[in-house]
Amino acid sequence: MNGLKTTIYRKVEDLPPLDDANFFHSTRLFQMTRETPRQKPYMVVVTNAEGEVVSHMLGIVRFRTFLFPLLVHCRVLGEGVYYNESGSRSQERDQLFGLMLEALTKALSNRTSYLEVSNLSQKMTGYKQLKQQHFFPVHWMSIHNSLHRHAPEERIGEKLQKRIDNARQKGVTTNEVQTEEDFKAFSKLLRKHYFWKPRRYIPDDQFFRNIMSSDDGRLFVTKYRQRVIGCSAVVYSEGNAYLWYSAFRRKSYIHVHPDVMTIWDAMQDCYQRGCDHMCFMDVGLPFQKNPFREFILRFGGKEQSTFRWFRFGIRWVNRFLTWLYRE
Repeated sequence: MNGLKTTIYRKVEDLPPLDDANFFHSTRLFQMTRETPRQKPYMVVVTNAEGEVVSHMLGIVRFRTFLFPLLVHCRVLGEGVYYNESGSRSQERDQLFGLMLEALTKALSNRTSYLEVSNLSQKMTGYKQLKQQHFFPVHWMSIHNSLHRHAPEERIGEKLQKRIDNARQKGVTTNEVQTEEDFKAFSKLLRKHYFWKPRRYIPDDQFFRNIMSSDDGRLFVTKYRQRVIGCSAVVYSEGNAYLWYSAFRRKSYIHVHPDVMTIWDAMQDCYQRGCDHMCFMDVGLPFQKNPFREFILRFGGKEQSTFRWFRFGIRWVNRFLTWLYRE
């Protein structure tokens, strides 16, 4: 693989033609991020000696001001896109991943508080290359529901089905966000839900407006007596649906189960659209008792242990955390 060239692009007009099937590394997400305040995209592209693209990866830098004067971090969702592969875990793929990761790390390690690589397709994907760039792994959990073999109703228990039926009889409905009134209610609930959960980054409203106006995702609001009691944001990539954000007024309307109805109706919509899987993007750390993980598993999904990788810009902090999270 001689003659490879790695380039980082920051303007959409400079990007070469790319395979956009993977939404999380697409030109479309690049442009959405460019248009969103407090976010900046960095597209790493590897070309061969003939100038042909052989792989690309999107990193998104986010600026946060909640707990610190300024906390800047870069997140990569997945391992990127690879062209003309002979195998999904080939040596060529590992080398390309290493080249892109090295380029992104060199460009951003002094500009960001930390870098994060998450939502990798397999637990051991890029293990050697991430270690070489001084990333350390944190055990994480992921859950996905298969929608292509069985209907969602076939995977849930009788107790959960009764809750869904009772809530439906009481008038709970879920609809796609299409009006400004619903969008404002969606944004308000989402931000209120995560206000005391600063670990989770919530983008500016412009990002969600871009999703709403595109074919890459949908925003939903769940209502009871004309009041919004739940909301969710779902994006689509390569035949699968990804629940990116969700929020609910669970305690205020416990008798109609806003959490259940929000997740259930989003899953039903994905099933009707013909998606193969419903993937939950942030189930959390693999604690023995994780209420949110147990809640999501009630919908019949399959859990999988995985890693999230981190690299902090301050060297002694990174060394300490590497020691703390050693395997």
